Amino acid sequence: MSDRPIGSTFAIIIAILCGVVAFAIARFGIDFGGFLSFLIGVIIGVIVWWLLMMGGNGAAATGGQDMSRQGADAHAKDPSPRSEPTSAAAATRAATVAPPAPDPAPMPKPEPADAAPAEAKKAAEPETPMQAEKPKPAAKPVAADGKPEMLSAPREGGADDLKQIKGVGPKLEKLLNSMGVYHFDQIAGWRKKEVEWVDQNLEGFKGRVSRDEWVKQAKVLAKGGTTDFSDKVKKGDVY
Repeated sequence: MSDRPIGSTFAIIIAILCGVVAFAIARFGIDFGGFLSFLIGVIIGVIVWWLLMMGGNGAAATGGQDMSRQGADAHAKDPSPRSEPTSAAAATRAATVAPPAPDPAPMPKPEPADAAPAEAKKAAEPETPMQAEKPKPAAKPVAADGKPEMLSAPREGGADDLKQIKGVGPKLEKLLNSMGVYHFDQIAGWRKKEVEWVDQNLEGFKGRVSRDEWVKQAKVLAKGGTTDFSDKVKKGDVY
């Protein structure tokens, strides 16, 4: 197809037709005089000039539209390079704003290889039952008459120094030994009825057990303790 605009072609065709008509009129006007021919020629020339001008402007306008259309097509096919920096800036901004990736969770430390067998071995071992405390032997019931248990002789290691009990002198110590009383723990274990029996059977010293609190002193001495009076006896300040 030709690149010439349709408007320009149409104007040329009209101009040619007008020229033909002008030639025919001029030919006809020769018979009527030169002035009329001149006037008709001017009119025809003005019309031709106007048609040419209109055709030229149409062509220019059409050419301008074609240029604009070509520019738009070129712009669509070849995007402006300015978009590249903008895209790069956007990518940089997105990378800056994006939060850092969280650190990976630490891997659990492997347990020692011997830990599991040790625990299994411990679980397999039967627990040693706690040794029950040996029950203390029950005290013998008080005799019907209230007489405490007496010994026929002192235990191994010899008799205790009963003189460390306040109220027991050498003479009374011999009396107690003759009755079968040799140790502190014997006197410490006397109960009320037994104390009453001893108080009644101490010839010449009745009531001394309760009055001097023998049982209380004997409990301290039987555990290895001392009293103020026993310290004086050990030093030789009493007897």
